[in-house]
Amino acid sequence: MTEQDGQIFLGASRKPDDSINKPEYLALKFGNRHGLVTGATGTGKTVTLQVLAEGFSKAGVPVFCADIKGDLSGIAAKGEPKDFLAKRAEEVGLSPYEFEQFPVIFWDVYGEKGHRVRTTIAEMGPLLLSRLMDASEAQEGVINIAFKIADQGGLPLLDLKDFQALLNYMGENASELSNQFGLISKSSVGSIQRGLLVLEQQGAVHFFGEPAMKISDIMRTSQNGYGQISVLAADKLMMNPRLYATFLLWLLSELFEDLPEIGDPDQPKLVFFFDEAHLLFDDAPKVLIQRVEQVVRLIRSKGVGVYFVTQNPLDVPDTVLAQLGNRVQHALRAYTPREQQAVKTAADTFRPNPDFDCATVISNLVTGEALVSTLEGKGAPSIVERTLIRPPSGRVGPVTDEERQKIIANSPVAGLYDVDVDRESAYEMLVARARKASDQNEDKQHPPAQPADNDNASGGWTLPGFGSDKDNDQSKPSGRSGYQRETIVEAALKSVARTVASQVGRALVRGILGSLKR
Repeated sequence: MTEQDGQIFLGASRKPDDSINKPEYLALKFGNRHGLVTGATGTGKTVTLQVLAEGFSKAGVPVFCADIKGDLSGIAAKGEPKDFLAKRAEEVGLSPYEFEQFPVIFWDVYGEKGHRVRTTIAEMGPLLLSRLMDASEAQEGVINIAFKIADQGGLPLLDLKDFQALLNYMGENASELSNQFGLISKSSVGSIQRGLLVLEQQGAVHFFGEPAMKISDIMRTSQNGYGQISVLAADKLMMNPRLYATFLLWLLSELFEDLPEIGDPDQPKLVFFFDEAHLLFDDAPKVLIQRVEQVVRLIRSKGVGVYFVTQNPLDVPDTVLAQLGNRVQHALRAYTPREQQAVKTAADTFRPNPDFDCATVISNLVTGEALVSTLEGKGAPSIVERTLIRPPSGRVGPVTDEERQKIIANSPVAGLYDVDVDRESAYEMLVARARKASDQNEDKQHPPAQPADNDNASGGWTLPGFGSDKDNDQSKPSGRSGYQRETIVEAALKSVARTVASQVGRALVRGILGSLKR
């Protein structure tokens, strides 16, 4: 019983007397029909994920997966002979059982255990940014207006300081901007700014910026034709689960928007494993769940398979669950009413096997054993089988720090993402315009004896208070009761100054307390 072309060998199903029934495979042509791997802690989900990732890689399919506990990194090292692995290989009839090393690219939002992963505020978009900040409906409206203002004003939103500077500008000029874009509440702006501060302290400052990760760099193949396996170090990222879930959803959305339609290929162009998938759906607003459902439903025609890995099938909404054709169900424990419902839900989603009762078997599966049902024939699910999962060919367990650093140094993307780039963007543009306005105001207060005629245009700036230089030279209208309101650019100068001051203040606090991370 060995690997077969066009299929991934998952293991061997068992008869009621525990003898081998038949090999169980996942057909590559249905690999883009998505999948679900569930089971309680310690039942073998990570090994199953590794077996699937190895199988797709050997077929030349790139893989992206998150390494929550650190032990999935062993896929980058050649497996080592161990008695329990040899025993399992014999039990499932895997012969010959060979060890090998797979091509891996390590990624890390924090840049500590892999190449830096970044995206820009603009690429994240208002919907996902609102999700990341747990924004209210009113705050989400302000965030959408901010993106509109940035588009209209030609202000690139790349990192957190760009967005903070824009929010400062919006807060100081809420009345004028509300007339053009809709109500902008200063309290909502303030709440969003506080949310940005929380994100900064949780490490989002590492995630937003340039160079942004290119989708093409997670869709590589190695020289020997194996698909590159991109492993995201997520042990530290999991301390901020909202950032983790939002990042992976952003990546899915980018794949959905960038990749062309190809129909049903002979094998996927990319397989995406979403570990701890419940983090994506916990307390998610309806519009976000609809977005996930849309992406999952339509992205398969672009050749991308999405596999959710979680403890409980109830973690995944029914609308998404219905899109997952390939199922691997490890043991579930039914001690509480919710767990009993989860067992019933899992059992009901399988095509029944007359030889056993699914609900009973699910609670009695041993470690490394699972109920397996994959798509076959014309896309119909196979009868569920009680299956021993095959042992992986890569190492079971993590790589050492030295091995990891060597792999990173020899990576095909080495040097591409490891240095921050801070080009001119919204923050710098607002600073420059505010300085120019300040200089013009000073010239008006102290006019030269023979002022020069300057009739240069500003290049199409359309936001209130940011008209052409000629407009700025016109005399100011008199305000009520002799009061002259400060211009938008003067307010922007003060806003930027406050932003700089707050950043310096936080740096001083870090130096004094030594408890805040940079």
